[in-house]
Amino acid sequence: MMEADTIAAVITAPGEGGVSIIRVSGPQSFAIADRLFRCAPPLPSRRAENTFVYGYVVDGGRILDEGILLCWRAPRSYTCEDVVEFQVHGGAAVSARVLRACLSSGARAADPGEFTRRAFLNGRIDLLQAEAVMDLVRAHSDRARVAALQQLEGGLSQKFDDVYDALLLIAAQIEATLDFPEDELPDSVPRLILDQIHAVQEKIRGLLDTWNEGHYLRDGALVVLSGKPNVGKSTLLNALLGHDRAIVSPIAGTTRDSIEAEFLLEGIPLRLVDTAGLRESVDEIERQGIHRTRSYLDRADLHVHLIDLSQPCDAESSAALASLIPGKSILVCNKVDLPQQFAPGRWPEVPMVRTALGKGQGVEAVKDALREVLSGSVDLAARPHAVISERHRQALEAILQELEPLTVLLQSEAAEAQLVLAVPGLRESLTRLGEVTGKTYHEALLDQIFSSFCIGK
Repeated sequence: MMEADTIAAVITAPGEGGVSIIRVSGPQSFAIADRLFRCAPPLPSRRAENTFVYGYVVDGGRILDEGILLCWRAPRSYTCEDVVEFQVHGGAAVSARVLRACLSSGARAADPGEFTRRAFLNGRIDLLQAEAVMDLVRAHSDRARVAALQQLEGGLSQKFDDVYDALLLIAAQIEATLDFPEDELPDSVPRLILDQIHAVQEKIRGLLDTWNEGHYLRDGALVVLSGKPNVGKSTLLNALLGHDRAIVSPIAGTTRDSIEAEFLLEGIPLRLVDTAGLRESVDEIERQGIHRTRSYLDRADLHVHLIDLSQPCDAESSAALASLIPGKSILVCNKVDLPQQFAPGRWPEVPMVRTALGKGQGVEAVKDALREVLSGSVDLAARPHAVISERHRQALEAILQELEPLTVLLQSEAAEAQLVLAVPGLRESLTRLGEVTGKTYHEALLDQIFSSFCIGK
């Protein structure tokens, strides 16, 4: 599918830099290059593919800049269309002026993600690979980069294709059995189909097991630091980051709003949030901060709760300890260097770390505890690999739900007579899988995916 119009956009990041690149893609790309780029003969449109040439960008006889023109011809380009790129000096003024000249010469401004969208529509990549482009751009760690690169190279696409092909085979086998008279269908057929469905379910569950890692790599694991005022939350945040991000003061209630910062642990981005201390307050600003704290706790992937061992345990502290969720929480017992008065009736069954954060003691132990909790949902020792996103997870869970009644049907005594009932569910599952990879799609789905892309991609 070749687009009828020609699009253009600045594909380098805004701001000052050594080079700015303006990409033009579509049937008028070389006509625009002939009009705007002055170089030694031959004209850009007469040059071989995969070449570059030095010259000047001109508009109406005025030189806009000197630079290099890169030429690609369909279908061997990023979009599978004719593509030219103007590489000029960096800076907002130069790139904006060259882009304006391209638009005046017959191109239109590209929409967010439209270059990658055309690469998908023209069959160069599937939707999983298209999504990996943005994952690669947004990667905050080497682990995230490798995972996105494997998805871009088709690692995740192959796994989804395997599931799709297996479901397609099952659907074909079921539809073929409908042509048999009921008393001539071998007894082994329903059992064989059931075994194949169980194998597909295991593959899907294996893919679903990668969602936590995908969520952490793409969005960052939300790690919320909570506790009463002046227990050491801001001190811990600064210690983990290695620099002062939050104000530390002996005055209780210094942190009135939530402070967020990113921290890498074993290649997993952690979104650390230092929150307002939990207590009853008459200060309206502090009360709003405490409300935000509770909102963050509702969404947290990991919860680090701090207590002050030098203060008695009251009812509020006991309630906070009882709310800690095993597998998602860490308890940091701070100020072990002071006389201890904290004596709860019952300690929670979560990893506990004893610290004296004011003296810099116990920070590494907190990192070890974070690793321990993270390893419950992500294999930190495993090599980085392509992982599913929230969109993929929703589709896979829906397919599992659609397959479950089918397995019940195939185990019933009337399985042979009811095989026809399995066909609609299988077709729906195939449609859902097709929407993940792009075998089937609609414009609303593409708009949803590519609207999150930057303009230059």
